Amino acid sequence: MIKFDKVQQLLEREKLDALLVMSSYNRRYLSNFTGTSGALVITPERRYLISDFRYKAQGAEQAEAFEFVLQQGSLIDFIASFMESKNIKRIGFEGEHVNYNTYSKIKDDFEVVPLTGEVEKIRLIKTEEEVDLIQKACEIADQSYEYILTYVKEGMTEMEVKNELEAHMTKLGASGPSFDTIVASGHRGALPHGVASDKVIESGDMVTLDFGAYYKGYASDITRTFGVGSVSPEMEEIYNVVLEAQLKSLEEIKAGMTGSEADAVARDVIKSYGYGENFGHSLGHGFGLEVHELPGLAQKSTMTLEPGMCVTIEPGIYVDGLGGVRIEDDTIVTETGLKKLTHSSKKLFIV
Repeated sequence: MIKFDKVQQLLEREKLDALLVMSSYNRRYLSNFTGTSGALVITPERRYLISDFRYKAQGAEQAEAFEFVLQQGSLIDFIASFMESKNIKRIGFEGEHVNYNTYSKIKDDFEVVPLTGEVEKIRLIKTEEEVDLIQKACEIADQSYEYILTYVKEGMTEMEVKNELEAHMTKLGASGPSFDTIVASGHRGALPHGVASDKVIESGDMVTLDFGAYYKGYASDITRTFGVGSVSPEMEEIYNVVLEAQLKSLEEIKAGMTGSEADAVARDVIKSYGYGENFGHSLGHGFGLEVHELPGLAQKSTMTLEPGMCVTIEPGIYVDGLGGVRIEDDTIVTETGLKKLTHSSKKLFIV
């Protein structure tokens, strides 16, 4: 499998006896194991999944490419003794995922090499199986947005909308939301991460919904903005500027661009209308097992986009005291450009 080829390359490059993987997302990606406790130890010759008795059957079934090793005692104590028994001396570990206690346990007995972000880089290019699951998560989000437009009405609270939206995603097969759903109406639309509150949605409000579904471990992340009752000329102008920036990004971003070059496509449009200072976040980010992954589509991002990367395209404008607009689609980078994975309407809808 390609992912294990890349792990082997990492082992060779860093001259490692083993790679220790403890992050739940990286553990799942490499082994398919979905249990809540465990670790992977991967050597040039063997792959081991270490976990406790609760996951013996599950681990053996899910992690077919790994040998299940039954943990005795605490996980980190057992990992240390297990690696000693295999004569492992130089180990690579996820620098951003191993806590101080774990590091303290292994640093004196092994030569440890922090590998921050290295496994995440292996996850950058999605397999066909991953894309299929992501596509289903996107379909759930799309269908849920179309549904919620028939549900929302003046007088509801943002929290009521959130609860109904998440319940509908679950009905469609989601295991749950992929992050804390944002429902930001009226002046709260100026908050890019304005999670749902008890604010009542009023006539004349613009409402931003930023939400996503988890489907069999993979995330979607979509944003739509609509009006209730009516929309002011200023907010309609802002909507149209954001939509223009988003559509231009979808049309022009392609493999070979850096994250900063991609970000500039939308940012230049928004700046041209005088709203540059009101677009304070990056254009997008990668997603997959996590809703926020590499690569970043940001002003300082030097990572080059490659076919098979999944990225969001989500420009926005936020005006304090007035409101805001964000429009977001999920996409996959192809040889010829971006392929959209979300398709729900972006026409300015008034409920």
